[in-house]
Amino acid sequence: MIIESTQVESPVSEAPRAGPERKAEGATRLISLDAFRGMVMVLMLAEHMRLPEVARAFPHSGLWRLIAFNTQHVEWQGCSLHDLIQPAFSFLVGAALPFSIASRKMKGQTFGPMLGHAVRRALLLIVLGIFLRSLWSPQTYFTFEDTLTQIGLGYVFLFLLGFTRPRTQVVTLVLILICFWAAFALYPAPSPQFDYTRVGVPQNWPQNYTGFLSHWNKNSNLAWAFDVWFLNLFPREQPFVFNEGGWSTLSFIPTLGTMILGLLAGEWLKGNGSKQQKLRGLVVAGTGLLLFGLVCQWAGICPIVKRVWTSSYTLYSGGWVVLLLAGFYALIEWKGWRRWAFPLVVVGMNSIAVYVMSWTMTGFFGDALDRHFGRAISVMAGTTFQPVLHGFAVMLIFWLILFWMYRRRIFLRI
Repeated sequence: MIIESTQVESPVSEAPRAGPERKAEGATRLISLDAFRGMVMVLMLAEHMRLPEVARAFPHSGLWRLIAFNTQHVEWQGCSLHDLIQPAFSFLVGAALPFSIASRKMKGQTFGPMLGHAVRRALLLIVLGIFLRSLWSPQTYFTFEDTLTQIGLGYVFLFLLGFTRPRTQVVTLVLILICFWAAFALYPAPSPQFDYTRVGVPQNWPQNYTGFLSHWNKNSNLAWAFDVWFLNLFPREQPFVFNEGGWSTLSFIPTLGTMILGLLAGEWLKGNGSKQQKLRGLVVAGTGLLLFGLVCQWAGICPIVKRVWTSSYTLYSGGWVVLLLAGFYALIEWKGWRRWAFPLVVVGMNSIAVYVMSWTMTGFFGDALDRHFGRAISVMAGTTFQPVLHGFAVMLIFWLILFWMYRRRIFLRI
């Protein structure tokens, strides 16, 4: 990992230069991508406001029920706004790649060095993901369902696809979705006598499926069986039996599918069409993906489950992400309304920095706020809203650090 003060680059973006150089790079960069990425990171940081906890104080409020639903993961089937954070981050990796490749070609880089850089980047993402997940463990905690490790596992494949035609990218995406679905469908479903309590699932858990969809039940599916074998190849404090949340390593395969959706979107936005044509294409594609994912679930073909990143979830979440990107593109690139997005751009241009900060510095700043301003925060916000104000204060500290870095052109690069 490198800290640079001249060129900005992260696994999800390449930042612009100042002055005349910025104009030269205009064809290889979209501010809307930075702003969208910044919104995704802000949604991730918003966890610190603990809004679902606050919502419990208002059990009869429909608004707070809506807020609570969209600020935490769903138990199994379905998708909340919070569930879109990881697919949006992964999608943006793919969306930025065409611009990154074009920028590197303009600088005279050839395929070999770029491939070597992609391999190093992938390895660093995997290592960084494991490192951050191990912060509170007495030994290295080998896990591969983290956002960074999932991206790292598929990044080299994504890079290679970036040099192919869109038709090849679409065919690869379709094959990934069909093969991943078929692998789950062909793996034996849990029998009626399966002891779910042995794998951390209540026996009569209402989220368990019956019939064909039981192939995707929590901690009794193909991804769970793979991890029982794979994760126990690494040194562990105790043998891996199940993941409490049902997250899995094999999700990196459909996550690659999400990144390919981003790659296709990036190629589309980088093309020669008018802004209206590009916006229309995003809206049509996003709506189509969303509906296709819903049809797969309604028809009983494949459920929408983020924790194993089902093929229908790839389509459904991809549809929402594309539509959100379309909104940012319409406001910033088509309408030209950019000033409002500046706070988000500051975050989006240093996404790796804020990701690492959220893992390593939240406790430090949170404790400092409690120590020096805890009583004042409680008086101002009251007992109910104290977590909201406290979390917002941590987010504001992070933003001020990122703004300081932005002004001094200090960016974290992998």
